[in-house]
Amino acid sequence: MTKLRFGIIGIGWQGCTDALRLYRGLDRHATLTAVCDISAERRAWAEKKLKGVAVYQDYHDLIASPEVDAVAVITPHYFHPEIAMAAMEQGKHVLIDKPAGVYTRAVREMNECAAARPELTFGIMYCQRTNPLYIKAKEIIGSGEMGALKRVNWIVTNWYRPQAYYDQSSWRGTWAGEGGGLLANQCQHQLDLLQWLAGMPKSVRGYVKVGVSRDISVENDVTFYAEYGNGASGVFVTSSHDYPGTNRLEIDGDGGQIVIEQHLATEKMTIHRLKTKETQFNRVNTKFMPLIPKRTKRIRIGPLVRFSRLGLGVQHIKILRNFSRAALFGEKLIAPGTEGINSLMLSNAAYLSAWLDREIALPVDEDLYFEELQKRIAAEQEGKA
Repeated sequence: MTKLRFGIIGIGWQGCTDALRLYRGLDRHATLTAVCDISAERRAWAEKKLKGVAVYQDYHDLIASPEVDAVAVITPHYFHPEIAMAAMEQGKHVLIDKPAGVYTRAVREMNECAAARPELTFGIMYCQRTNPLYIKAKEIIGSGEMGALKRVNWIVTNWYRPQAYYDQSSWRGTWAGEGGGLLANQCQHQLDLLQWLAGMPKSVRGYVKVGVSRDISVENDVTFYAEYGNGASGVFVTSSHDYPGTNRLEIDGDGGQIVIEQHLATEKMTIHRLKTKETQFNRVNTKFMPLIPKRTKRIRIGPLVRFSRLGLGVQHIKILRNFSRAALFGEKLIAPGTEGINSLMLSNAAYLSAWLDREIALPVDEDLYFEELQKRIAAEQEGKA
């Protein structure tokens, strides 16, 4: 096999964008052979714009096609595990969009299905793992030079979404259709990076505000506190109603600090490396208010690189290319699909904590979360009756 033959299930805004990338040959190791959508309008678009590509209404027909080697699942969130497992059972490689699902119980079943089929490639579209600043932070933390984690703080309030965003599709901004709001959708990227860099905490205490200045039944303003096993702490603050908002990540360790700031046109990273670990310095220091000797390095990414990566979809393309090479040649995945459960676990924990007004230990009680989610869906549907 010289090229991986892709079938895309779900050709809404993101799905059609990825379909066009494959159709236009932006991945030299992949080709688009099929698409699927329940919308007649979207299928008509595909028949017009994607000449020679098979168009399906039922995803079962697409995954049964011998002309498809790999499936990209870009549907509303609830369907990700269901479709992924059906595709794996047909022997297809699977790339799912984020989030992995809505609740961890379904995602755990999907992961077990993947584990039973190690010959298949299973990835997730965590495209921000391709950002060079986060890659550098991962490298530094992994080397051990930052020492033990002490604190991680992330304020990400630049996910601005107006009412028109939620009005574009009936499933958005609902518990029944989307399975949540900001935490379930946009912030899955940051939650993935949070656990990728700092690891999973042992508990979460969340505070969630529903529909701030928006006609939606899900959250768009969240703060949660995380406690780690070694005593480190974390605070995560996010909203989608502030403008212009802020995106600043701080990771503090015994050996220094990493700060990553993202703005509309630029990104920058500041690395402070202590010449002596803070705990070691403290044991021998006798000064009242000392300065610990350190080295500082700054990295800046300018508008041209940032806009090309975001505006041209370079991050998405990198995940697609990596996935194709993994399926064809065994290249290591940037974002294994089985890791999608971690960011979802964090969002489930924050929701459950807010709903029950208490700290939640990880792993989340999956049955309890599912029960509480069903209560929100029922209340939402009653309100619309």
